[in-house]
Formats: sequence, C-alpha cells, structure tokens
Amino acid sequence: MRVRSVTPDGLVDELVERIAAIADPDGFTRVALDGAPAAGPDRLAEALVEPLRALGHEVLHVRTEDFLRPKSVRWEFGRTNADSYYEGWLDDSGLRREVLDPLGPGGSGRVLPTLRDPVRDRATRAAYLTLPPGAVLLVSGDLLLGAGLPFELTAHLVMSAGALARHTPPELDWALPAYARYADEVAPQTFADLVVKVDDARHPAIMSVD
Repeated sequence: MRVRSVTPDGLVDELVERIAAIADPDGFTRVALDGAPAAGPDRLAEALVEPLRALGHEVLHVRTEDFLRPKSVRWEFGRTNADSYYEGWLDDSGLRREVLDPLGPGGSGRVLPTLRDPVRDRATRAAYLTLPPGAVLLVSGDLLLGAGLPFELTAHLVMSAGALARHTPPELDWALPAYARYADEVAPQTFADLVVKVDDARHPAIMSVD
C-alpha cells in the first residue's frame, strides 16, 4: 500500500480534478464522500462546491443526515443501538428515489435536496430542484458504500480505530462498533475510487495499491 501525503487544499484540488475529468456535460455526475463524522465528509464536500462551480458546474451538496428514517424506526431498539445505526438508520431507498436515480442516465434532473429533519423528525417540505446537464451531486455522510447506491466516483475517508475513538465526541462513541463493522464487513477501503487517510485532518494522505 502506497501512502502519499497531501495538504488539505491539495486534496480538494485532486478531487476537483478527478470529478472534472469524468463529468458528463450532457448528464450528471454523482459523487460519494464517505466517512464517519469525525473524518469530516461534510466539510470536505463543502470545500469542493466553489471550485467546481468555478469550472462551470452547477453543484448540489446533499447530506445523508437529511435522509434518515423516522425515529420510530431508528430508535426501535434504543437511541444508541450500534447495530440499528449500522443496518437501518439511512433511508437509502429514499436517497436513491429522490436524488440518485433522477441524476442517473436518462434522469430528469429533478431532485429533492432534503427529505426529513432528523431532530424535529418530520418531513422538511423542501422544494424540488431541477439541475441542468453537467451538474455535480456531492453526497456526504457515513456508511454510504456497499449498499449498491449508484455513484460515478466514490471517496472514502478512513481513520485508524484509535484516531476515530479520539476524535469522536463522547456522546457519539456508542456508534464506534458500527464503524468497526463497516470497516470489516463492507471494507470500503478496498473498492472506493479514492481512499484518504485522515487521522490528522491537517495532514491527509491518499492511499493506493500502485
């Protein structure tokens, strides 16, 4: 395994370059930024928006936390059940139906940017948006890969178990077993298009087998 250190700005530049290289001017480009909250997938997605727009792409950033199932489903076995978190908090069918499929080949481009407010536990009543050809979708969040969701590019932000435990707030450490299962059972680091080690966010490193 080869590890190549980059700066945070260099990581953004490399991702923008990779996205631009595969962007379809007549269609849409769906990008997954996958990682535990401590790894900063939302923050990385936000950093990509303006550079991609500067290249002429309309950009929509969607967070998985806005596509969670109702609390009655998520908390069926308790509010801090790691197995439930791993197996069924994300409404992946809703994410696919409202966002990913409309941006697939031949899709309408009409998407719903948010589905459910996870705190108030009710529909956000967001308005549908119609993205133009050439637009880029950035989906950020955790446990995104391995469920067959369609993306043109996937980036996985990985942390060692020790770093993940250190950087996860105490009120969220109940979810650590879910991330351990994800690393072991899904092993996204073995198939993501880009794997970035972020034990220290100030010093990311791109990992590759070549």
